Amino acid sequence: MQQITLNVQGMSCGHCVNSIEGNVGKLNGVESVKVHLKTGKVDVSFDPNALSVKDIENEIEDQGYDIKK
Repeated sequence: MQQITLNVQGMSCGHCVNSIEGNVGKLNGVESVKVHLKTGKVDVSFDPNALSVKDIENEIEDQGYDIKK
């Protein structure tokens, strides 16, 4: 498993947490997702053979949030 931490802008409430954790968590190959609302960070543990970091970023961006590089 690979662990990444993404800086995500636009998260402000519990709905944001549920949206990101729920949708990213459904992706094939994702083991765990944890949103840290106060710091604007999202920790994701995933199988790099099943999906890429870009796949995860695309899913978060599809929810209406921005990834800060």
